[in-house]
Order: sequence, then C-alpha cells, then structure tokens
Amino acid sequence: MSHDLHEHEPEEETAEHERLLVDTTDSEAVVAFAPHDKDDPRNWSPTRKWLMVAAIIPIDLSVSWGASGFSPAASDFARDMHVSPVVATLGLSMYVLGLAFGPMSLAPLSEYFGRRPVYVVSYAIFLLLLLGTTFVENLGAFLVLRVLSGYFSSVTISNFGGTIADLFHHHNTGPAMSWFLWAATGGSPTGFVLFSVIAQGRSWHSVFRIMFLICLSFWIILVAALYALGETRHSVLLARRAQAARKTSGSESVDVPDELKQRDPMLLFGTALIRPFRFLITEAIVQFGALYNGYLYGLSFLFNGVFHLIFGPDGYGYDTVEIGIAFLGIVLGVTAGLVTNIYQERYYQRRVVLAGQHDVPEARVYLAIPAAIVLPTSLLVFSFTANPSIHPLVSITASAFWGWSFYTLILMTLTYTEDAYKTYSASALAGIGLVRNIAGAGFPLFGRLLFVKVGNKNACLILAAMSLFMAPIPFILSKHGESLRRRSPWAAAHEDEDEDAEES
Repeated sequence: MSHDLHEHEPEEETAEHERLLVDTTDSEAVVAFAPHDKDDPRNWSPTRKWLMVAAIIPIDLSVSWGASGFSPAASDFARDMHVSPVVATLGLSMYVLGLAFGPMSLAPLSEYFGRRPVYVVSYAIFLLLLLGTTFVENLGAFLVLRVLSGYFSSVTISNFGGTIADLFHHHNTGPAMSWFLWAATGGSPTGFVLFSVIAQGRSWHSVFRIMFLICLSFWIILVAALYALGETRHSVLLARRAQAARKTSGSESVDVPDELKQRDPMLLFGTALIRPFRFLITEAIVQFGALYNGYLYGLSFLFNGVFHLIFGPDGYGYDTVEIGIAFLGIVLGVTAGLVTNIYQERYYQRRVVLAGQHDVPEARVYLAIPAAIVLPTSLLVFSFTANPSIHPLVSITASAFWGWSFYTLILMTLTYTEDAYKTYSASALAGIGLVRNIAGAGFPLFGRLLFVKVGNKNACLILAAMSLFMAPIPFILSKHGESLRRRSPWAAAHEDEDEDAEES
C-alpha cells in the first residue's frame, strides 16, 4: 500500500523554490520533484498533511457504517420485507461483498485521473445508491443497491493508503496509518453504537435516510478539503508538470520518469485483477495475512448479529440502544490499540535505526505476538460469561480485549505485508482485502445459524478454537519471516533497490 516514488537528483544545484526540475538525457528531458519542492506532497507542512488525513478518516468510518449501520435496523427490515432474520442479514452481507471487489477493479483509475476524482466521484455514486436504498420496497432491488453501494464506497478506502504514502516518506507513515486502521477497524463497532441510537423507534427507511445525510456531510467536507489542499498522487502531478513544460519549451521530448508513466489500461487492470490471486495461491505471507484478516473481519461483522442474540430480548433483555451500548467495549479496545501502537511504532523505528534505515518487517510483529494470545483468551472468557446470570460488564470487558487484539493483529498484517513486498504490496494487500471482505460477508450469515443451532456458549468456544489455530502466525513471521521473504520472488525482487519505485 506504500507508493513511494523515485525522485531524480538534479545534475546541478537547483533553487529550493524552483517549480520544475529537468534532467536532460540524450533522448529526452525528465521532470521530477526537487529535493525541497513545495509542490511535492511530502514537503507539505504537517498541518496541511494532517488536514488531508483528517478529511478522509470520516469517509473511512462511514464506509464501515454503511455495513454495520444496517444491523440495528435489521429486525424492522425483516418485518417490513416479510423475511427471516437470516435473509435480512443479507442487507449487511451484500454490502460487504461489494467491498471485496471494488478496490481491484476501480482503484487503478487513480493512475489516470489522480486520487481526488476517485474520492469525489466514487463516493458521490455511493451516496446516490444510498439515497436510492431509502426508497426501495422490495428485497431484490434493495440487495442490488447494497452490493453496488459497497462496490463504489470501497474505492475510497483503497486509495487512503496511497494518499498516506503520497504525503509521508515510507518510514514515517506509521502514525497516519494507525489512524487509518483505527477508522477501518473501529468503523463496524462505532457504526453499530451510533445507529443503534438512531434506529430506536425508527423504521429502516428512516435509518438509511439519516445515514445518507451523515455521509453527505462527510462528502462535502472531503470535497472542500481535496480542492483546497490539492492533488497528492505524484505521477499525476509530474505528468501535469511535464505537459506544462512541453507547452513552454515546445519540445515533445519532456516526460516523466519511466516508472511513473501511465501504463496501458489492459496491462494495468489485468495486473490489478490477476496478480492478487497469484499472491494468494503462491505466497505464504499473503496466505497468513488473508487467513487472519478474513477471520477477524468476519468475526467483527458477525458480532453485529450475535450481540443481538446475547444482549437482546432472548438474552439480557436489552433494547436496541442498550445492545449498542454493549458494543462500546469493542470500541474501547480498538481505541486502546491505537494508543498502544505508539509503543509499537517506537519499537519499529528503533529497529530501523539499528538496521541502518532499512526496513525490518519482523519488527512489525512485536505487539502482535501477545495479541495472538489475548484473542482466543478473550473469546474464551466471553463464551463463559456472556450469560444473563453474570453481570454484563464481565463479557463486555472481555470484548474490549478482543477489540484490542483485533486492531493490533490487523495492523500487523497490513504493515508487515507492506514492508515485505514493497513494490508489489498493493497486489498483496488486494489479495488479503478480497478474502477479508468475502469472509466479512459470509460470517454473519453462517455465524448466526451456528449460534442458533449450538447455542451462544458453544459457538463462542468454536470461534475461540479458530483463533487459537491461527495464534502461531505472528510467532512464525517473527522467527521465519526473513526466510519466507527470501524465498519469495516478489518479496526478494527489489529488496536491495531504492524503495521509492513502488507499485501504484
């Protein structure tokens, strides 16, 4: 997900304020950013960079809200559509399924148009689809709109990592990425809490109309920020600079560096669609990441329905708002992960310094090792305490530990994969994201049936056993990760090269 770009050095000293740097070769002149070029997004002021990040984080949250925000209204939806609770869960699952396929097929558009149009247009289409959802009266049309809503909203998330890489040098992306992951992992539980309050006493149509108004306000803020702060994608900015230089000089030989030139659309989209599957089939690191991400995100969306079974009328007897409040434990745990990641990031930076400013992917696994143990432990405690005979704070506290491990393990898989594959990290992460969202779509459907069939306690024990099965993954990466990377043609391909020449 890192998109660091190669910066050509000038042949002679260039003024810091110079807007155009041209390296002359025998055949062409190549434009690039000067070392202190103010047009380079990495040279923006910290305030300008963080205003951009702050404008996108609500969008990141709202994309997950589009999924989890439906759950509190699912009962009303089932009554209105005359369907079973399992069929009603399709309203969540179809949206998450749409999230699985948008990034691979639409995210490459930023190479041609820049990040700004992708954010603005794709989210605008999502808003129109969300508005349409508020008027439908039949299940088929509703589910089609839900799939398309997830499809177009997903593109904003897939571009967020690229935007962060546009703004920060590779070793400095940690703080911004931790906030991005907080929004991505906290979106499901915070959305459930927020829309539980909204859904109380309202129809599902009204819930979606309020969701539309909230998302519309986020989009307006995003558009204002994007046009006030500017485009961030380096290749697009340099292409514009080259075009201006050609007009000024009258020479058609002025161009951008080869690695930043726009690729043939068939090659670009073919790579985006095919390479993630190759990674999933052949790369152990990607398989580990996909397994963990799929399980964790699936469990996150499964809890939307499970908490209603445990804390609702057939459990603790809570109403819609009170069930939402029970989700605050997970929100607290995810937020705690954001705080503890400060320590993880400092540890990583120390290891980078000791390694001579080279990436040390295995340093990303430091807090993931205890998180892998906390995860099954928290589920085990939850399985024995989520019972009306025991005070709910006990199980809610257990869910907070799950939230912490959820955030920490997701962050580990993202950052480890990014550091391991560098040039090819976008394809590796796309493969992981595909599995993650397919699991996120399937878990709520099959998980609810599991809880109904075997009971809350036994179902939670099964989930705990699954997490225990995956617990060795961080240990394996910590001890054998370097060996796995050396065996991989993708991870080893550019290990010693300038990390700035990265995949789009």
